Amino acid sequence: MDKQILDFEFFNEEIVGAYNNGTAEACLPAEQTVSRSLIPPGTGSLRDFSYIAPDIPVLIGENCVGCMECVTECPDTAILAKVFGEDYLETKISKVENEPVRELINSSFNKTKKYYENPKKKGNEGGRFGIFIDPTKCKGCAECVDVCGDHNALKMVHKDDENLPIFQKTFEFFDDLPDTPKEFINEKVLADMMLAGDSLLFVGGAGSCMGCGEATAIRMMLAATGFVYGKDSVGIAAATGCNTVYGSTYPYNPYTIPWSNSLFENVATFGMGIRSRWNQKGDADKKLWLLGGDGAMFDIGFQALSRMLASGMNINVMVLDTQVYSNTGGQASTASFTSQESKMSAHGKSLHGKIERRKEIAQIATMHPDIFVAQTTCAHINHFYKAILRANEYEGPSIVNVYTPCQPEHGIGDDVSAQQSRHAVNSRAFPLFIHDPEGGERLRDRIDLKGNPALKDDWYVHPKTKEQIDFIHFAKTEGRFRKQFDRDGNPSKELNLAQEDRLKNWHLLQELAGII
Repeated sequence: MDKQILDFEFFNEEIVGAYNNGTAEACLPAEQTVSRSLIPPGTGSLRDFSYIAPDIPVLIGENCVGCMECVTECPDTAILAKVFGEDYLETKISKVENEPVRELINSSFNKTKKYYENPKKKGNEGGRFGIFIDPTKCKGCAECVDVCGDHNALKMVHKDDENLPIFQKTFEFFDDLPDTPKEFINEKVLADMMLAGDSLLFVGGAGSCMGCGEATAIRMMLAATGFVYGKDSVGIAAATGCNTVYGSTYPYNPYTIPWSNSLFENVATFGMGIRSRWNQKGDADKKLWLLGGDGAMFDIGFQALSRMLASGMNINVMVLDTQVYSNTGGQASTASFTSQESKMSAHGKSLHGKIERRKEIAQIATMHPDIFVAQTTCAHINHFYKAILRANEYEGPSIVNVYTPCQPEHGIGDDVSAQQSRHAVNSRAFPLFIHDPEGGERLRDRIDLKGNPALKDDWYVHPKTKEQIDFIHFAKTEGRFRKQFDRDGNPSKELNLAQEDRLKNWHLLQELAGII
């Protein structure tokens, strides 16, 4: 094949340009990339979502503490950060001629305790920490504002013809800067990983829903893997699902690494073939991640997954656990919660939502020999990153099951993916869980439930409100359970059964971990 076809600049000018201006259908001939389903890496960076939402986040610099939560949780790589020394920044900023742009750039770089004051105390150069929003990638979900929480360092403002060009020019300045110098990146602070250029392997431009929980999980997994092993040492194979649709809407590819998608049910065996070929070529050290949702891992692809886990091959799996087949319109799966309403498990006169108990993929995987298993959420940043780092380090099969909120199917707001993930953990709907085969001979030595609240209790009680945070409390906050409450807010028989199921699951984990 002509190498020019996969050349980024050629593809940008000849292919993406036509799609961006709306002439592709009329003017582009059939060509080899389409016939072979090939999309060059990183073409998602050329996609413009600035028309999607009326509002965009802006930084309130004096309130920023440099926690990096907004950068970490953004599903669209639309909010990024860098740190530079004062002298370097002042020189660069002084060259900006447009006064409003120069002022916004200057106010976006701040002297936080984390990056400026603490290094100064140690006799090192202090760094100014800057957060910038890419208006072409931001979909306006406002999750960054939600995760910023009490810091109040971000707020949404209305876009207009005056401020949008300023935001665009400001981000262009940021984008032209080099990577953050290594001396400002603390490897012990896991959230700092996204300051490194090698961590940004998902450039945005994916057609995922606003606030998508899956996209954040993929970004974070790639950030942790790229940070440690480099961008040339990781590849992805994905099962058919939402992630393969929003990740490969021709001609936009959000990944800068090799990836391929397979059928709904056979990504695990497809991955075994890739692993075998890499090993033959001398690439045994490359990290291979398989992505799949409920169908690929819990249901139709479960046999293939089980076979891969039993193979002992060094393959990592990330399950995007939405508890529903989002890609096919919200069908129920064995990952769905009891009483959850979805297609194929509708709420009507005879049946009141899903009647079966949820399958627990983490416990099932743990029963396979010598498998590293983690169950985590993107909202628990350190727990998530530690799970990914350990999975990469472990020589053998690993599976990381991630709670990934789906806004339309869960019936939640665009900005609450992190909030609902925390709620799922606190309510025992989705407990955090680690099984490390090298932790000891007994299950209780290998299983760790740290990160869950009130480890020895049935339910967590909020210290201020004194509310019991149980599954029914969680269900009240999501549309998929709305029909399980009467006019007075009382739960149905089916929802009480769901609560009983979640408590049984928690008791089992407590027993396995030696807590009870």
